[in-house]
Amino acid sequence: MQRSMDASAAVMSVDAATVRHIARLARIAVSDAEVEALAPELNNILGWVEQLQEVDVAGVEPMTAVIPNTLRLRDDEVADGGIRDAVLANAPAAEHGFFAVPKVIE
Repeated sequence: MQRSMDASAAVMSVDAATVRHIARLARIAVSDAEVEALAPELNNILGWVEQLQEVDVAGVEPMTAVIPNTLRLRDDEVADGGIRDAVLANAPAAEHGFFAVPKVIE
């Protein structure tokens, strides 16, 4: 069954008032010409969403990518080289073996 990509096929419809309301909520200034151009675009997007909702996804596991990815992890070990005092010698300020920085939150 082939569906039309026409915005008029969408059950939910976006009119100019809805576009203005969405723009106000998003704090985006839109001109009248932009409102007229955005309404059909938003209707087309809603049509695509409705078409996607018709797809049967029963038994399909959620995934983050289409190919299996595994992270290449390194061993969790301290790699400071044992030269903490030499590194901290370059710091403008150090306290208790760490870099000291000015407080930025009051």
